[in-house]
Amino acid sequence: MKFKSNNNIVYNCQYHVIWCVKYRRKVLTDAVEIRLKEILSQVAVDVRCEIEEMETDVDHIHLLISCDPQFGIHQVVKRMKGRSSKLLRDEFPFLKSRIPSLWTNSYFVATVGGAPLAVIKQYIRDQQLV
Repeated sequence: MKFKSNNNIVYNCQYHVIWCVKYRRKVLTDAVEIRLKEILSQVAVDVRCEIEEMETDVDHIHLLISCDPQFGIHQVVKRMKGRSSKLLRDEFPFLKSRIPSLWTNSYFVATVGGAPLAVIKQYIRDQQLV
């Protein structure tokens, strides 16, 4: 298991994140897809998180992100969606004419990795027994 640290905490927080194009328009193809991945990689560097995996389908994107819990996954997603929407719509004018904004307001996030939930629950229960 790979741990990271900042001044206050040691952590290993990984999140599976998915968000969709507004109205599920099929626009994440060819040059748009390539540029989106470049933008998200740059945002990850700027906010000091890691994109461990990233792949698009034509109307949504999946990411596996490792980030500092003090900064928070919400802030990471907010920055990624905001910057990518702005830059992609500026660079690809057809995106402005097809949809009022690039991304939906919502997204999916789930924590991943570590021990199964049952093992963690049992570990917590066993703390009084030691």
